Amino acid sequence: MTGKERAALRAQAHHLSATVHVGQHGLTRALVNSLDDALRTHELVKVQLVKNADVTAKQAAGELAEAVKAEVIQVIGRTTTLYRYNHDLEHGSGVAPAWIK
Repeated sequence: MTGKERAALRAQAHHLSATVHVGQHGLTRALVNSLDDALRTHELVKVQLVKNADVTAKQAAGELAEAVKAEVIQVIGRTTTLYRYNHDLEHGSGVAPAWIK
């Protein structure tokens, strides 16, 4: 992914609220499944970590991205944004991105 594409996704993600929340139990299988479902339907997802998480936001972002085969778009504080393209969703000019719908 190019820097321009990543910057465009960062700009679009600014207005999103966190869809997935990493709680006190950390990066569990259920959390990964939830993130996978969110990426399948929305492509661009924000993930929020709790204050007392066992891992840093960057570590969690890397592990989650690897687990669901997504790309880390940005990490700010305890919030990370992940993106995974879905070929099954409608794309093109005149069609709103899945995360806006």
